[in-house]
Amino acid sequence: QVQLVESGGGLVQPGGSLRLSCTASGSIFGFSRMGWYRQAPGKQRELVAAVSTDGSKNYGDPVKGRFIISRDNTKNMVYLQMNSLKPEDTAVYYCYANYFGNGYWGQGTQVTVSS
Repeated sequence: QVQLVESGGGLVQPGGSLRLSCTASGSIFGFSRMGWYRQAPGKQRELVAAVSTDGSKNYGDPVKGRFIISRDNTKNMVYLQMNSLKPEDTAVYYCYANYFGNGYWGQGTQVTVSS
């Protein structure tokens, strides 16, 4: 059973920064693509950023140039550094991992950007 546990969410003022972390249980050889999605109230879940085992990354258009995804394959961890946060970044952020071809989700962590 794969479990993903997120941490690092919270309340931040516009222009501030937060760093999200996700720890995944399971064999270090099983994870391929890992990343972050988010869902705001009344909106569909959308891709924030993802990274593959070869290090290739892709970002959702709204966060390009502001967010940075990174990954530690030795620890089964994925991180999301969020800079220049905007009120429209407010959402529940979910960690995602593909493990031996199956997708898994974390429980989500709330990020609120407000003055």
